[in-house]
Amino acid sequence: MDADDGEVLGRVRVAARLPAQDLERARRFYSERLGLDPVDERPGGLLYRCEGADFVLFQSTGTSPGTFTQMALEVADIEAAVAALKRRGVVFEEVDAPGFRTEGGIAEIEGNYPSKGARGERGAWFRDSEGNLLGIGEPVF
Repeated sequence: MDADDGEVLGRVRVAARLPAQDLERARRFYSERLGLDPVDERPGGLLYRCEGADFVLFQSTGTSPGTFTQMALEVADIEAAVAALKRRGVVFEEVDAPGFRTEGGIAEIEGNYPSKGARGERGAWFRDSEGNLLGIGEPVF
């Protein structure tokens, strides 16, 4: 590997890809529940943009296992975001595991990524219409 090869991926934009068995159902969920509409589309795909980061919903015959967070969105006020999304019909996951518990759909996560300048993070998770597990987080400074 050349010296410059270490930086090949250091200056790229990241974009997530989420599978959808029913693309129109997914479009309605993202519009009606999350307030997001695609900025572009092609046969079998919908492109969304949030603050310069992209994600795509793509037509797929496969399904997500929904056992891990596939995409996370960072918000400034998680309580307001959770309340607003609940009013739109989004159902948040409740978790009660050793060292990790949600209350009202929100978990406190200590020491999460100190390089971001935060002491921790508050997080909440929900599933989209296709079973993809999505998270929202608020850094705690």
